[in-house]
Amino acid sequence: MNKKTVSDVRVRGKRVLVRVDFNVPLDDEGRITDDRRITESLRTISHLRAQGARVILASHFGRPGGKVKEELRLDPVAARLSELLRAPVRKLSDCAGPEVEAAVAAMKDGDVVLLENLRFHPEEEANDDRFARSLAALADLYVNDAFGTAHRAHASTVGVARYLPAVAGFLMEKELVYLSRALESPTRPFVAILGGKKVSDKIGVIRNLLTKADALLIGGAMTYTFLRARGHQAGASLVEEDKIDLARSLMEEAAQRKVVFHLPEDVVVADRFAEDAAHKIVPAQAIPPGWMGMDIGPRAAEAYGRIIREAGTVLWNGPMGVFEFPVFAGGTREVAKAMAESSAVTIVGGGDSAAAVEQLGLADRMTHISTGGGASLEFMEGRELPGVAVLLDK
Repeated sequence: MNKKTVSDVRVRGKRVLVRVDFNVPLDDEGRITDDRRITESLRTISHLRAQGARVILASHFGRPGGKVKEELRLDPVAARLSELLRAPVRKLSDCAGPEVEAAVAAMKDGDVVLLENLRFHPEEEANDDRFARSLAALADLYVNDAFGTAHRAHASTVGVARYLPAVAGFLMEKELVYLSRALESPTRPFVAILGGKKVSDKIGVIRNLLTKADALLIGGAMTYTFLRARGHQAGASLVEEDKIDLARSLMEEAAQRKVVFHLPEDVVVADRFAEDAAHKIVPAQAIPPGWMGMDIGPRAAEAYGRIIREAGTVLWNGPMGVFEFPVFAGGTREVAKAMAESSAVTIVGGGDSAAAVEQLGLADRMTHISTGGGASLEFMEGRELPGVAVLLDK
């Protein structure tokens, strides 16, 4: 990685604005149900504190649409972060204005404050220059440790870097190192696993991976568009009719590039989209009329598992089926299990795949789990992320 990090700058006595991604899930009682995004930021925050910086944390939370929403205040995050740091974290009532400026001016070396939800201000997502300047005026240095928002050109990810020296935090560095290494210099065989609903969501990813991977394993609802492209019927499965020709051309390109393109040999189908639906296992090329594909089948899961266990690098983005329904979670579970048992470098590309690995209790057996869903997808497409591009080069 050719970007400067917090290791490359002196921070003692400096006010450091750190963009973090504390967009964590809450239950109905307002309690955090998964604090991984907070724990992943601890290394950067602790390093800055130990070096005598005054740490000003900035995050979005949910989608308030530019308005103050009480249920989307960051108080639960501040409380949890304080527990994890074993140090007080002062949560401010806004992220700009005289009160915030006064609170920051009163900070001492090693102090931590958390600004209120950035997206309470519509200027954040609009990358408004005045708002960016007001954030930048709080600090002497900017650190982006929020890979999950690096694909967004917002005031707190791009705008502030026009006014402050900008470097990467340790989490941002880790994300870029692992994802770059997988795409540019993987230990081979390099196996990419792609699931999810739509081929259209993954066109750029597939095209880029066809130039880098040795094998692609396909699962999720996108399977059925590819099956149709091979001339098979898909019953009532989700099929993007306008993407069948594209799916065919992607498989032809894979063949030309000698990339093995795997579709499941069997699938689990249901008579309706419901957890308690009638279901059965059928060959992938023989889905009955009126039935819909909900998961890859056991033979496919076994075959995919065998390929994964023999790989040198595995990159996974997207579940194999409707894993939120336990009866249709078998394919996703077997893929995650095979990755956990593999000696390969295993990278989970955020979003639903990361949630599945966490649910299955296998997170600590993966080499790296990305904290960015959309950001990791765009990175896998080979696109430059705006929040990375603005950071200082080494």
